[in-house]
Amino acid sequence: MNRALNVVRLQLINRQTFVWIPLIILFGSLAISLLLYGIIQSAGVRGVMISGGVQAPLWYFGVIGAQSLTRTFPFSQAMSVTRRDFFAGTLLTAALTAALLSVVFVLGGMIERATNGYGMNGWFFYIPWVWEAGPLAAGVVYFALAMFFFVIGFWAATVFKRFGGLVTTVTLVGVGLLLVLVVWLITVTRSWQGVADIVLTLGALGLAVCGIVLTAVLATSSFATLRRAVP
Repeated sequence: MNRALNVVRLQLINRQTFVWIPLIILFGSLAISLLLYGIIQSAGVRGVMISGGVQAPLWYFGVIGAQSLTRTFPFSQAMSVTRRDFFAGTLLTAALTAALLSVVFVLGGMIERATNGYGMNGWFFYIPWVWEAGPLAAGVVYFALAMFFFVIGFWAATVFKRFGGLVTTVTLVGVGLLLVLVVWLITVTRSWQGVADIVLTLGALGLAVCGIVLTAVLATSSFATLRRAVP
């Protein structure tokens, strides 16, 4: 555990990557959303306004996942850090950052509920479907999404380090084609209603739990690839 914490310190030498940039993206997106809400209200338009800007840091988490390997992994190997410790410490760093963003997400949602969407009926953090199981469940959902995007980036970087750019590109294209195939199968079998029923039954929290399981599978695959990756 101490060796994993040393990796956390190593990753946080440059706090911009893990802490400041995600927060800047989140609050920058919030500021833009509030300005747009004000412009819409000044135009005399009334009604509920919901921004999707809260997802902006989640996409950046994929970049963080890739950078945490490509930038730090070679240096860690020069310092004789084992790959297992590097993997554990890096995921722990991501979990701490995801937890920080989740706390901000929950606090922001509570503020919005108390102020009726900043007095403009404009919602950024509070999404009813995500919050239907309560603030704690909403925080778990946001945490699960952040970790999922991080592990995807980390997984892609391990494939790149192990097999090179060509195999990485082919793999990503293959994943994209597989997703299209799934969409096609659902469409031709007219199963979208069944999919919608499953989503509604599970709810945001249930989907988050499924996402955590998928994240664990991807993380395990990443570690298997990392063990043979060239620094």
